Amino acid sequence: MEYIISQESNRILVIDDEQIIRDVLGDFLANENFVVNSVCSVEAALEELTNKHYDIVLSDMKMPGITGIDLLKEVKRRKLDIIVIIMTGYGTVDTAVEAIKLGAFDYITKPFKMEELLNVINRAFIQLRLEHENIRLKEVMNLYELSEAVNQSLNLENVLRAIADAAAKELDADIVSILLEQPEEFEARLTEQFIYPDPGPDAPEGVGNIDQEQLLERLENKPYLIIPTAQLRRFFKRLPGRRGLSSLLIVPIKIKDKVIGSVDVYSYRQNYHFSEGQAKLLVILADRAAQAIENARLYQNLSRTFRETIEGLVTALEAKDKYTSGHSRRVTEYALLIGKAIKLSPPDLEKIEWAGLLHDIGKIGIRLEALNKPGKITREEHEMFKDHTIMAKQIIEQIHFLKEIVPLVYHHHENYDGTGYPDKIKGSLIPLGARILAIADTYDAMTSDRPYRKAMDQKDAIKELRRCASTQFDPSLVDIFIRELERNWQEVEEKRKEWTGGAKVPENN
Repeated sequence: MEYIISQESNRILVIDDEQIIRDVLGDFLANENFVVNSVCSVEAALEELTNKHYDIVLSDMKMPGITGIDLLKEVKRRKLDIIVIIMTGYGTVDTAVEAIKLGAFDYITKPFKMEELLNVINRAFIQLRLEHENIRLKEVMNLYELSEAVNQSLNLENVLRAIADAAAKELDADIVSILLEQPEEFEARLTEQFIYPDPGPDAPEGVGNIDQEQLLERLENKPYLIIPTAQLRRFFKRLPGRRGLSSLLIVPIKIKDKVIGSVDVYSYRQNYHFSEGQAKLLVILADRAAQAIENARLYQNLSRTFRETIEGLVTALEAKDKYTSGHSRRVTEYALLIGKAIKLSPPDLEKIEWAGLLHDIGKIGIRLEALNKPGKITREEHEMFKDHTIMAKQIIEQIHFLKEIVPLVYHHHENYDGTGYPDKIKGSLIPLGARILAIADTYDAMTSDRPYRKAMDQKDAIKELRRCASTQFDPSLVDIFIRELERNWQEVEEKRKEWTGGAKVPENN
């Protein structure tokens, strides 16, 4: 039997195999403005808890079949967000201790006074409210931390990962999918950009395969959509595979009231449905994320434009000299081969990449025809060539975005024993990136044609690198480069064709 005083009342489920106890407790608690429902067994209670939400369960300990102790174990196993109070007429210290250990809030011995029971229930609701306030505080803190993480990153993938991680954690979701508008397409559409966790081979088919037209139409004037099982088929061209999808929560990502994407949260737990509170939390999350996504995309576009400009400049520089065509790109890739092998961080690898592309930018102020004659160059011509590191430093220093790569470019002709230029520094005083570039630059120069000689083959170039280890080059980096070069030879050769327009390192004699 069910006693309903107010929809806003706190909900209590009574479990007892004696009808008279269920009736008495039901009448008393209903008079205290609780919503009360009662069942005669733990089996019936578990079915009730699967379909409805309750705040407190008031359960007898000894019943035919499954006992109150079994109920506590099942509540713990299912991670149900409820408080359990145990009642018993056969109380012992051992059973009380066992019940409390298994998560019971309190243990009441029959017969008890109604005032005593009410006092326990009120204490339970106070604890419940405190727990919910702590959860809300934790959610606010998590949102703050997310905002900080998102706003500090201009990498789109990092931003999307932070959003998906937070959504999965806060909503206890099985899958989070982020869809974004693709403005470069003729007709802008939302396409899947990120799935959490990493889909792998067992990813459910159809995640992200949502009916675009219907989704955009429904999201236009709504803060969120909670789609129950019965309506799921309407939103997918084909339903996601895996086991049955129970609930789907979709929140739009908006910039200036325009939908640019959505965060889609999936649950595959039986009879589980996302709540209004969870939806509102995700709305806040999507709102915080929208501007970060926009900033990351603007930065992405700016970076792409800047990179294209730099690569165009390098290409124009190398076009003046047929012998160095593709040299900067090859040096960059060789340097990255070393950088990845020693596990440099992504930001440090990015510095290596920029420095590799721009390491010869100072040659823009040098008369290359003097250096490309068939005969030996003069001392004056050699000194003129050495100035290209100084000129590169002066050029790159003017670009704030690239200031951190200046030492790498400026020092990439220093020798490990201190006999190089421009500053004759040695050993670990030479920046690591510059030591890496020195090896990559020299290897490519040796394996490329020059006016005064034909390209060396790989075997002779490697022999020369070994000979100059500890004098010209960092010996540990030479060993790593040779190892990686030999290990990845086929891949390097394929890439070299792309970097050079078909040229390759001569085969070993």
